[in-house]
Amino acid sequence: MPIVRVEMWPGRTHEQKAKLAQAITDAVHDIAGAPPEATIIVFEDVSKDNWAESGKLASDA
Repeated sequence: MPIVRVEMWPGRTHEQKAKLAQAITDAVHDIAGAPPEATIIVFEDVSKDNWAESGKLASDA
């Protein structure tokens, strides 16, 4: 059972997440051979206050 974690900034709609979940599930099935019903996608919205790149918080950019 593959588990795919997707961490991204908040703001995606339900529809966008649903499309992304389907695309990831399809890719895992096509490439890794995992059955779609055994593939789990976990979305986690991470605020820009909790995300840093190159030593700077994204909220400060």
